[in-house]
Amino acid sequence: MRVIIAGAGIGGLTAALALHRQGCDVEVYEAVDEIRPLGVGINLLPHGSELLHGLGLGAALDATGIRTRAIEYRTKFGHMVTSDPRGTEAGFAYPQYSIHRGHLQFLLLDAASERLGPDRIHAAHPVVSLEQDGEGVTAHFPSGATARGDALIGADGFHSVVRRQLHPDEGPAHYEGTLLRRGASEREPFADGRTMFIAGNHDVKFVCYPISEEARGRGRALINWVAEVRHDQPRELAEADWNRIGTRDFVEHFLDFAMPDIDIVDLVDATHQVLEYPMVDRDPLPWWTAGRVTLLGDAAHPMYPIGANGTSQAILDAVALEQALADASSIETGLAAYEDQRREKTSAVVLSNRENGPEQVLDIADARLTGPDDRVEDLITAEEVEAVASRYRAVAGFQKVGEQ
Repeated sequence: MRVIIAGAGIGGLTAALALHRQGCDVEVYEAVDEIRPLGVGINLLPHGSELLHGLGLGAALDATGIRTRAIEYRTKFGHMVTSDPRGTEAGFAYPQYSIHRGHLQFLLLDAASERLGPDRIHAAHPVVSLEQDGEGVTAHFPSGATARGDALIGADGFHSVVRRQLHPDEGPAHYEGTLLRRGASEREPFADGRTMFIAGNHDVKFVCYPISEEARGRGRALINWVAEVRHDQPRELAEADWNRIGTRDFVEHFLDFAMPDIDIVDLVDATHQVLEYPMVDRDPLPWWTAGRVTLLGDAAHPMYPIGANGTSQAILDAVALEQALADASSIETGLAAYEDQRREKTSAVVLSNRENGPEQVLDIADARLTGPDDRVEDLITAEEVEAVASRYRAVAGFQKVGEQ
């Protein structure tokens, strides 16, 4: 089976590795002229981590990313509402990793170049249109060149051309007015060097975590941060570009944030480059698959970066696609089975993330704690906190052993 993959991001490269494992002849076509390690930090949850370990990438992940020990949900006064153990510390069989997005992409790219062959991954080849018949799919490129395969997987991201061809009347992205600024700065570690925290509420929030095992080995920390500010009057939707340079005027919203182990304003000031990104997603699609063409990752289900789940869902897509095609009597039935397995699950995650997912505990705390002298244990019960966490684990598909 010859498979064309549009997009050499995390989802597309994982799909290439998984399909190659099944003996498929895979070619990957990426739009950018040069694949470079762009972006900042992301998180890889245990169910996604397990699948990459299964592809033989566990040692590379351990050498590159941080094995996240816990996520702490904090008020702006520095109270710890709850500390949610992650990965193996929470009883999962595999770790959660905090890692630079570009480093994870290149980890996958190196593996794909080695296993598929470097001539199988083509930069500067954006798929601009496609057509299919009973025998296969043809992808068209701006130069006039074409590629022919038995199936085509649209893993071409938020601005997917493949999605747009399948759903030309879809309409605009969904944007509620929250703008993210992001950056990473190397400095002394905070907490134990393996902890992530999320502080604030739905309107003003700060996320912070280390993303480099190499830096940790030197006694330092490459600290990734995300500042989220929701605007009452949403500015015009900006282009969803992970590498847009941002401003630092948002810092005024965090002047009264008092973390016990790190100075937020100092961290932002020490960051060389700030990136800006609108918090956007798209409404779930009624279908992904048409004959020999389907969607994967952000092309299929772009979601808010809440719950640290977007990367893992793309990886789950890739391995589900591999399994569905391996078990099917035809390409068309295999792609349909893949969609049946993944579309409703990912739609549920998209909609849950719009409701703030596991971060709902921050809004509970914000409504009840009014100052630094309040006590969390007097105002919020452990049962309330666990109910929020367990609901999201069920939706996102990374339940602990014994959870139903």
